[in-house]
Amino acid sequence: MRRSFLFLWLGWTAAAGVAVAQTPAPAPGARTKVIPAGVLAGSYLGVGIAEIDSERAKILKLKDESGVEITRVDPESPADRAGLKAGDAVLEFTGQKVIGIEQFSRLVRETPPGREIKLLVSRDGALQTIVAKVAARKVRTWGGEPVTVIAPGMEFPQLRIPDMPKSYMSWRSAVLGVEAEALDGQLAEFFGVKQGVLVRTVTKGSVAERVGMRAGDVIVKVDDSRVVTPGDISGTIRSLGSKRTFPVVIVRDKREMTVTVTLDSDGGKPVKM
Repeated sequence: MRRSFLFLWLGWTAAAGVAVAQTPAPAPGARTKVIPAGVLAGSYLGVGIAEIDSERAKILKLKDESGVEITRVDPESPADRAGLKAGDAVLEFTGQKVIGIEQFSRLVRETPPGREIKLLVSRDGALQTIVAKVAARKVRTWGGEPVTVIAPGMEFPQLRIPDMPKSYMSWRSAVLGVEAEALDGQLAEFFGVKQGVLVRTVTKGSVAERVGMRAGDVIVKVDDSRVVTPGDISGTIRSLGSKRTFPVVIVRDKREMTVTVTLDSDGGKPVKM
């Protein structure tokens, strides 16, 4: 979502090589376009996933670092219909232990469309089995036309890539009263951090405003747990249970400082925007 159109074009070119052996070369002069090889076949579940490290395993109440964490569930997708949720940790795929995102993605992709799969999921430390039915991945089009794959050695069509606005994903947390986004790369360096969560706005009268947070602050730790996405903040706060007061480390003007946050009695619930 955060990649530019040019990156997508280059990524498609690299992925196309996977399907070349099964795709006949177009006739000379034929119109050609590029898509990822995975789009030609395979199934999808409709989730975003991430690796689970030791810190995430602790937050997710797991015994070890195995499995993958679901970070996003697409609306009306097979995962959504099955009841999977962001924050779930998938530990087994139809009896097979899940060890990482590449393996999990391959298992989903290689499952025939329409077949049911059983996922052993840990949700807030409690194990449950969720049955989902994978769906066929839709063939993409460009300009309303089916696309074909460019094989090695073929000439690329001339493209005029337009300027496009960069999109970002922001989260609004009712717990702290901030709207924030993940921060990395050159922009993170500008704020004096390697990674963190940039506060874009602070709600008047919120917990964040009362402790002095303001737009431009970068949250790097919550209760001694390092955070790199807004979801990490929500997950860490949820893991605190009844604990209402905890430290939050922020970076302001490239200087680190700590504020002590005390949640309101109702706690609030984080809402994804």
